[in-house]
Amino acid sequence: MHLAENSTLQAGLVIAGHGRHVWVETPDGRRLICHPRGKKSQTVVGDQVLWQATQDEGTIEKVLPRRNLFYRQDEIRTKLFAANIDQVLILIAAEPEFSESQLTRALIAAQAEKIQAVIVLNKQDLSQLFERAWERLRPYRAMGYTVLPMALKPRAQANENTAAHISNGNSESLEAVLQGKTSLILGPSGAGKSTLINRLVPQAHVLTQEISTALNSGKHTTTSTTLYWKDESKTTALIDSPGFQEFGLHHIDPMHLAGLMPDIHAHAGACKFYNCSHLHEPGCGVLEALKNESAEDSITAQRYKIYCDLFAELSQSRY
Repeated sequence: MHLAENSTLQAGLVIAGHGRHVWVETPDGRRLICHPRGKKSQTVVGDQVLWQATQDEGTIEKVLPRRNLFYRQDEIRTKLFAANIDQVLILIAAEPEFSESQLTRALIAAQAEKIQAVIVLNKQDLSQLFERAWERLRPYRAMGYTVLPMALKPRAQANENTAAHISNGNSESLEAVLQGKTSLILGPSGAGKSTLINRLVPQAHVLTQEISTALNSGKHTTTSTTLYWKDESKTTALIDSPGFQEFGLHHIDPMHLAGLMPDIHAHAGACKFYNCSHLHEPGCGVLEALKNESAEDSITAQRYKIYCDLFAELSQSRY
C-alpha cells in the first residue's frame, strides 16, 4: 500500500511505545497514540510509518522499510530496541564493574547491522577504579572504537561545577559525536544512563511523564524505549532504552562471529582453512596471533575467551 493509493494515510515517526500502544509524531509536530493493525506488533521506536486516523487516535497501516534494526535474541524471545539509527552509544561505568562479555555482545549486535558503536566510560571521578576500567578498554580503543571518559553525577549530588554540565571537559566531544545523528543510548543499570539523558535533554523527564500518562504505562522509563529530540530543528535524536542484564545473540551464526569481532577478524584471513572456527584447527591465524601478546594488533586472552564462550553458546542454540 502506498500513500498515493489512500489519501487518508499520513506519515509519522514512532517516538515511544509500551506494549501494543505507540506514540507517533507527525511531520508538523503533532503526537498521538496509534495501534498496530493485527494481533502481533512489530513496530519499534525509530520506525517511519503510515497511519490512519480513528477518532482521536490512529491505526498503523504500514511500516516503511528500515535502514537497520538493533535487537537481541535469546532462546525465548526477541527484544527489538530501535530502527533506523545512526549509532549505538554504550554507557558503562567504573563502578559497578562492567561486564566485558555484555559490552562485546552489544558491539557484535551493532556490527551485525553495520551500525557504528561508541563506548562511554562513566565515573571518571573514581580515579583508581576508573584507571583500572580504562585499561580494560585498551583493546577496544586499539580496535578503533571511540571510547570517551565521563564523570556524571545525579543533580542531587552535583556541585556548582557539575550541576549543568557533563564534567571533565568531555561534554563538547560527546556533543560532536551525537550531532546530527540518531543515537540509541544503551547500558546496564547503575551506569548513569538516566543522568546522561537528563543532562543532554533537560525536558526529557517532562516528556517521559507525558508519554507515560498518555500510554497509561506507569513507570515508563523502566519498561519501554523513548526518542527525544535534542534540538529544535530535530536533526539530533537520542533514544533511551531500558537497562539490560542479558544480551542474547542467538540470531548470529557462530561461523559469522569472528567477522563481527574486529580483533579476531583482523587475523582470520591468515587461517589455512576458509571455514576455520579459530578453536583448534592447524594453521589458524587467530590462534597464532593469540601467542604474540606484545604485538599491537594482538588478541587478549580475555577477548579470545569471550569468543570461545559465544561460539559454544551460539552453536548449542542451533540444536
